[in-house]
Amino acid sequence: MADHAPDKDPYNGRRKVALEVNGLRKSFGEKHVHRGVSFRLYEGEILGLFGGSGSGKSVILRSIIGLEHPDEGHIVFEGTELTGLKEREFLPIRTQIGYVFQNGALFDSLTVEENLAYPLEEHTHLTPAGIHRKVEDMLSLIDMKGSNELLPAELSGGMQKRAGLARAIILEPKVILFDEPTAGLDPINTKRLLDNIKKLKKQGITGVFVTHDIPSAFEISDPSRSCTKARSRSVTRSRTSERLKILWYNRLSARP
Repeated sequence: MADHAPDKDPYNGRRKVALEVNGLRKSFGEKHVHRGVSFRLYEGEILGLFGGSGSGKSVILRSIIGLEHPDEGHIVFEGTELTGLKEREFLPIRTQIGYVFQNGALFDSLTVEENLAYPLEEHTHLTPAGIHRKVEDMLSLIDMKGSNELLPAELSGGMQKRAGLARAIILEPKVILFDEPTAGLDPINTKRLLDNIKKLKKQGITGVFVTHDIPSAFEISDPSRSCTKARSRSVTRSRTSERLKILWYNRLSARP
């Protein structure tokens, strides 16, 4: 994508910037994926990044959590510069930024309860009883009560994604990255997953929603609100507690 400066503060200082990407550039060999991508994510909003397959949407998310390394640019999370951090320095950052993978990314050999308990065992001092209560709360939130002892292979695709969502949020991260969460789901399971995300939205989550599924992104951002088209090929959803800005990541906009 071509150079684009971060948007002006739509909240006039009433909300803090949770995450800022500025001048991000990334190439794989001769393929230029990003040419100066910039945006700000404010606390309590969901930012939608749209684009076709192979346009580099997921590369942005992976760069935020240190799984990819940008060639140029800056990524700042709550005042901390993330670009250039070493792997061990990213570990505490990843407890504060949840990542919802496309396929759920559950551990095949662990039950649903064990998958959800794993981050709590690694990063908290909760007792086994406390961990179990937390897992039960998460399963209730995603409408999967009673699935504790099931293995991922025994779950439907939609249930795997909801379990992956629960594991991503169980540490109560400050920012949640959604990487194509509805990809490959039928309409019924898409609705179930979006209903779960809506529950989180009501709790005031902050997130980045990467997708090629425009109707789904508009649904979680309250599509009844008005949109305005800007010259930067973005759409800003106004007069709502969430702002959805759509950045079109496609090969045409990445050309010199």
